[in-house]
Amino acid sequence: MSGEEVKIFRVEGRMLISPDHTPSWQKFVKDIRAIRREHAIEKVYSLLGSVHKLKRYHIKIDKIYEISVEETKNPTIVHILKTDKIVKR
Repeated sequence: MSGEEVKIFRVEGRMLISPDHTPSWQKFVKDIRAIRREHAIEKVYSLLGSVHKLKRYHIKIDKIYEISVEETKNPTIVHILKTDKIVKR
């Protein structure tokens, strides 16, 4: 894993909200830090599945592409990238 740099990926897609009642597809855009595209996709499945209680087949990924730090809208990613060092206790 050495030599691999963490990148920021923007993942765009659709998720099926309320699949049991009145189903509707809702768009989403997530900025994810990951080493590879596959890792970013897994993270999106994990996040949306845990927050919205969705199965993987209720999540459709349309586009995934690498973005620069300036393009990200996620304040957590910006904060992590501005951090000089991490102190363990």
